[in-house]
Amino acid sequence: MAASTTDPDLVAALREFIRTRGSGYLADPNVTSVGVGHKVRGGKRTDEVAVQFTVGTKAEPEALEALGTEPLPESVTVAGVEVPTDVLERSYRPDFRVVAEAEVDERKTRVDPVRPGVSVGHPKISCGTVGAIVYDRADGTPYVLSNWHVLHGPDGALGDTVVQPGSHDDNRTDRTGLGPLVRSHLGIAGDAAIAGVVGRGVDASVLGLDVAPAEIGEPELGDKVVKSGRTSGVTHGVVRRVDTIVKIDYGGAEGTRQIGCFEIGPDPAHEAPGGEISQGGDSGSAWLFKSANGRTAKVLAGLHFAGEGGADPDEHALACLPRSVFDKLEVTLLRPESAPAASAGYDDGFLGLDLPVPELDPQVSGDACLFDGSTRIDYTHFSLALSVPRKFAFWVAWNVDGGGLLKLDRTGIPFVKDTRLPASAQAGDELYKGNRLDRGHLARRADLLWGPRAEAERANRDSFFFTNITPQMDDFNQSLRHGLWGRLEDAVYADCEVDDLRISVFGGPLFHDDDRRYRGVRIPREFWKVIASRQGGELKASAFVLTQNLDHLETLDLDEFRVYQVAVTELEERAALRFPDPLRAADTAPPVPETAGPRAPLADLADIVWN
Repeated sequence: MAASTTDPDLVAALREFIRTRGSGYLADPNVTSVGVGHKVRGGKRTDEVAVQFTVGTKAEPEALEALGTEPLPESVTVAGVEVPTDVLERSYRPDFRVVAEAEVDERKTRVDPVRPGVSVGHPKISCGTVGAIVYDRADGTPYVLSNWHVLHGPDGALGDTVVQPGSHDDNRTDRTGLGPLVRSHLGIAGDAAIAGVVGRGVDASVLGLDVAPAEIGEPELGDKVVKSGRTSGVTHGVVRRVDTIVKIDYGGAEGTRQIGCFEIGPDPAHEAPGGEISQGGDSGSAWLFKSANGRTAKVLAGLHFAGEGGADPDEHALACLPRSVFDKLEVTLLRPESAPAASAGYDDGFLGLDLPVPELDPQVSGDACLFDGSTRIDYTHFSLALSVPRKFAFWVAWNVDGGGLLKLDRTGIPFVKDTRLPASAQAGDELYKGNRLDRGHLARRADLLWGPRAEAERANRDSFFFTNITPQMDDFNQSLRHGLWGRLEDAVYADCEVDDLRISVFGGPLFHDDDRRYRGVRIPREFWKVIASRQGGELKASAFVLTQNLDHLETLDLDEFRVYQVAVTELEERAALRFPDPLRAADTAPPVPETAGPRAPLADLADIVWN
């Protein structure tokens, strides 16, 4: 009776035989493998199970000795069953066959930053496509734009967590959450919805097209358009019907709805694979206009939401009009230079005692920009006073909760002016474009990212207002991130027992009349910072200046920048401001005897006196 793989005891015994005896057979130089397979007779595979050997060279018995090998058994007994053997001529090497790795389809995987052209959807919907990155008209919050039937659907509700990629492409929805469903619309204005982006960055450039739409347009007959969808990839079309209304059965409670749109047919000059300009999963992708030279323009033509029915031989696609969609969803393609959300700003009582912001000296207080009658301007977790003639902050004050800091991405957050304040009082992109000037944060972005996630994300965005920015040479700014200056806040946690891991920080530029003027703006060349904390219940304050030295210098030599620990009272004089009395009394700076000569710069963080 032939051995059978349906006998579980025999199968287990064969597996054990190969595991324990296989290496012994492979010691023969001619044997290349041993395993269990179906015996081959007359070149045909049979149903009979065999212990199968492969050898480098098959030979007659009398020739085996010359090959340095021995005859293999005609059968082996396993679990009391005589199992035949089989010998095949076969050899192996590591590169027996080169197989290319399966390419990861970026459109169907989790991406960070999120960008148009990738899979997205409500977890109860298979998948669609991110059409564009859009921004809230009121506060500039970034969202992903797609269709109602992709992000919302009949079983969804506002506030549900949208996933990226869609559940069809990755059903581990507990790992692929993107953000909440914020707004949606299904009706004559279109089939559209937006969702927030939490814990990821955004990239407005369309995958496969590398163009970020910057404005919306009105399609006309004959316009050439192109889209990038999750399923079809990049496909080209021609607008062939405009001012169109279609009725589509969405099922469920929604039933049949009328949607305003325009129709797109294939572009004969750019035929799509299989002739399909759109397929299931492309819903939500953006159609962009093409320029006369054939290049993709930065103008959004429409939001793809439907194609031909299954029995319709005519290939076409339907797209909503962007102006109607954007009005309904209250979004725009470009983040507005808007005001931040209402915020308490710097907290005077953050350290458990009253520690207000600095006061400006009378000789400079008249230069401060007023907001609601006050020189203090609040943002999330920080406040500042802005110099109108200098266009930069006199001071910035911020609180840091070291025990609650989050790691948030800065990708996709633009630097913008605060529209609550006169644009002429803020140095914006006009100062930084086309040169080596970096936009340097005064209140460190990383210091502000604490509290509930939504609050930390708001602080993340608020840190990019130009009121919190000063210009610094690019290599100088980059070096600060890893030098003493960039590590001062971290150092106080490392060196001191800070109560509740909380600190309050004050900082800003030092203004001088002879600061070099560039593009109508005088560029600060010195900066200051004060770090306050409670240690064992006692307030401590340490003041620092970043400068070329403690005197004015005419040239900018990046190698000569040094960090000094100075007295709070000395800093007050240099910065033309006054700190609250408790801060002055808590100064940790060591006295400098008159006979000691010039103060030495800090050579290492260990040189700092914190208490």
